[in-house]
Amino acid sequence: MTGEAQIVACIDGPLLVRGDVELLSSTGEPVERNRRTVALCRCGVSMIKPFCDGSHKLVGFRSDPSEAGDS
Repeated sequence: MTGEAQIVACIDGPLLVRGDVELLSSTGEPVERNRRTVALCRCGVSMIKPFCDGSHKLVGFRSDPSEAGDS
């Protein structure tokens, strides 16, 4: 992988990671990347962590906690 690293936080969704970035698991083990751009889970519900599987839509994840639930 080459290129300057970029991380974009999608509103109410994953983190998009582009460029030359090494991903490590919570135990410090390298996580294999098969694509130049990957979507990382922020909601904690994905079944393929650390990658996003779209579960944030099902659970109503909000990136701004003040928007969550009935306020």
